[in-house]
Amino acid sequence: MTASEAKRFALLPRFGIEPTVQSIVQLELDAAIASVEAAGRTVSALDAGCGRVSALRPFRPRIARLIGADIHVPAAGSLTYLDDFVRADLCGSGGEFGPGTFDVALSSFTIEHFSNPAAAFANIRRWLRPGGMLVATTVNRRHPFVAAYLSLPDRVRQLLQRRVKASAADAHPIVGACNDPEVLRSALVAAGYSSVRVATVSHLARAWGRSLPGFALGLVGDVLARGAPSRRSTLVAVAIAGQPALGDR
Repeated sequence: MTASEAKRFALLPRFGIEPTVQSIVQLELDAAIASVEAAGRTVSALDAGCGRVSALRPFRPRIARLIGADIHVPAAGSLTYLDDFVRADLCGSGGEFGPGTFDVALSSFTIEHFSNPAAAFANIRRWLRPGGMLVATTVNRRHPFVAAYLSLPDRVRQLLQRRVKASAADAHPIVGACNDPEVLRSALVAAGYSSVRVATVSHLARAWGRSLPGFALGLVGDVLARGAPSRRSTLVAVAIAGQPALGDR
């Protein structure tokens, strides 16, 4: 984060743009890791669709094994905090890891890119031990700005992505097949998760805040949705992996 971005983001609490996605995710990951520690076990975690910076990184001292998985191979030396990186299509066959490999899984702004969300959720659920936790963030199509963004032609959206993303390499194709609170909740339940919770958070100003115009537009979007929780720009889902199906064992 640049000094200019930090200065802009410091203004957001004055507009009631709290809590942040990061703070919610950190609390959920801390609770998930603490439950494993309380059981006397070491923690194994998966960053499913790992980017340049992981919300799991601050917990690295408490994680015995941290694995990143993504369809895109990261730049050499960019994810040094991982124990290993595995190239994997999360929507694919799911053969990269065995059942019950992980205690915690994070999917940070990857769901909007899933070509087959049902397959991806089922794979992650199978890779988690029963009782393991998935924490996932994604955009919410109920926000009018997000809906307009997702509806743009691919070429136009990719041009915009390059303006708001940290680098052109982060401008991945968007599908947006599971980007509604109830659709997301139903998809997770169908994939074998229980205790599914989906919260909405205002996040546009932070997501688009690399430039002053992007920040201003995002702030308008956040303020407009502040009083309508179902329309806030970002979804944070927390779900517990259920018992594996017979065919998964």
